[in-house]
Amino acid sequence: MAQDPPAQDLMRYEAMAQDALRGVVKTALKRAAAPEGLPGAHHFYITFKTEAPGVSGPSDLLGKYPDEMTIVLQHQYWDLAPGETFFSVTLQFGGLPKRLSVPYAAVTRFYDPSVQFLLQFEAPAAPEGAAGRQAEPEIKTVAEGEPAPADGEAKIVSLDQFRKK
Repeated sequence: MAQDPPAQDLMRYEAMAQDALRGVVKTALKRAAAPEGLPGAHHFYITFKTEAPGVSGPSDLLGKYPDEMTIVLQHQYWDLAPGETFFSVTLQFGGLPKRLSVPYAAVTRFYDPSVQFLLQFEAPAAPEGAAGRQAEPEIKTVAEGEPAPADGEAKIVSLDQFRKK
């Protein structure tokens, strides 16, 4: 008895699920942007593709992380503005304030270590010309429970230790 080929998903359920889960990120950022700020010990590690369409920020900063970058929203972030399709935030890098704008579609991981909540997303398609990159981004790691940097500088962290294997 011959098997029928699997039906093609013309509804694109996987893409719909990814979009719905990115809505969780948007809602969390909207709560963080409220006048009360982040409640309790909540804070976010947000990883995104720096070459994804719509990502913007200082070229020196994004050039330092040619593939992926993780930002931490905890104590020192300013002007968090979650929109419908992207969010913007100002963080300090090297003691200088720098503004980033990130489309939700560019986010690949969202992690709140205070409650061990992790969402992972499929990476967006790489723009033309970016596929040939070989360099890995420089990532500073932060041990769990480590206090915020004393100099007020934002930290870039690797979330490999939190990935499900």
